[in-house]
Amino acid sequence: MYLCNLFILLFMEKTIIQQCTREHLDRYGEIYAAAFSGEPWNDHWSVEEATVHVGEILDSKQSYGLEYLVDGQVAGFILGASMLFHYGRTFEINDLAVSPEYQGRGIASLLLDRMIADLREQGIKAFHLITAAEGTLPAFYERHGFAKELQVILMSLNS
Repeated sequence: MYLCNLFILLFMEKTIIQQCTREHLDRYGEIYAAAFSGEPWNDHWSVEEATVHVGEILDSKQSYGLEYLVDGQVAGFILGASMLFHYGRTFEINDLAVSPEYQGRGIASLLLDRMIADLREQGIKAFHLITAAEGTLPAFYERHGFAKELQVILMSLNS
């Protein structure tokens, strides 16, 4: 009986995917800090720093983002920005984060697939992202059609 009730509760949740809004910026910061402080990143983000980070991307003129709401509460978001290249407009996915209590429910896949579909309708020619080289993330993105770039490398200069 317990499992049956749990099953019913899971399917009674009201879920919505909609465009990101500054109104939920503080929640995005909380989700980002929690998600990226865990595996595989283990980055130590404060909520304040994460909120600034997400806000800077959200405020970009070419930004586009979606949020996933469960019963009116933001459970995850995806955010990035487009840029014009000689072959057309591309989109870089900067952040895809799901609150730890909602991970494993397919929310990241739903957000990613919806964003790609929306932006393809708007004429985006290519999608790019940077992710951890090891762990489950490369396979996750490969399942969604992404492939490792063989002709470019990421280079850094740290101060």
